Amino acid sequence: MSDLARIAVLYGGPSGEREVSLDSGRAVLQALQGLGMDAVGVDIQPAIVQQQMAESGAQIAFNVCHGAVGEDGLLQACLETLDMPYTGSGVLASALAMDKWRCKQLWRAAGLPVTEGILLRRGGHTPDLGSRFGWPLYIKPNHGGSSLGVSKVGGPAELDAALQCAFAIEDEVLCEGAVIGHEATVGILDGQALPPIVIETPRPFYDYTAKYLADDTRYLLPSGLGAPLDQQLQALALSAFAELGCRDWGRVDFMISGGDGRPHLLEVNSVPGMTSHSLIPLAAKAAGMDFPELCATILRTAQRRVKHG
Repeated sequence: MSDLARIAVLYGGPSGEREVSLDSGRAVLQALQGLGMDAVGVDIQPAIVQQQMAESGAQIAFNVCHGAVGEDGLLQACLETLDMPYTGSGVLASALAMDKWRCKQLWRAAGLPVTEGILLRRGGHTPDLGSRFGWPLYIKPNHGGSSLGVSKVGGPAELDAALQCAFAIEDEVLCEGAVIGHEATVGILDGQALPPIVIETPRPFYDYTAKYLADDTRYLLPSGLGAPLDQQLQALALSAFAELGCRDWGRVDFMISGGDGRPHLLEVNSVPGMTSHSLIPLAAKAAGMDFPELCATILRTAQRRVKHG
């Protein structure tokens, strides 16, 4: 990487995932600097991205800005206009990955297994969700991550509060039928699927607290699902990732039915967490790659596009 004079690690931003992104950015920045690279941190402010990049003196960007702006195609578009190479997926793939409903429509059209759902719009008609999906069901903002605004709804009495919570965040809300079973995730790195991880929490679901605050969330690696299902998840993750046009690295989340063992695609995280406790570093470690090597590998994928572009 010596031919790259400076790397800007992009983090922070204005979304509800800001604090997680700051942690990711600090971890990546420390890792790159520990490898002897000339890396600087940039806390993204959307109105002055061009100025920030110019002041950074960077030639390439390592993006770990989660959520709105950093993960939905906006930051990627800004970097494209600056002719600044960056890690991760491009503008369209980032936007599609962030849009849970439209992402699922593409996957369904491609014959990939997805959870059943319906898109609700603020002020629009809300059908009888219980009759359509049964209980429990999930209500979530159509965009965003870190389970912000997501509710598991056990019955009709909980529905209004869940809808209000999600609509407080955005105007489009996704309702999904619950798949009762295991939650799993598969990391993608440079065209390869990492070992699957099964997530277990005593909470009603894998919410923000379970992800970032609780000390009783369990991450099973090996997954305990068995080699055939592990391989099926990895193949599905690669297909789902490619269908959206994603590149370099990311994470694909699943629910696996406890009844028949069938996997259902949930979503793609195109800029996953990169703290020392995040899932991509955990899976990479199981594949024999430490955190600095993981960061260097992600950076090399973007560097190759600079050389071959």
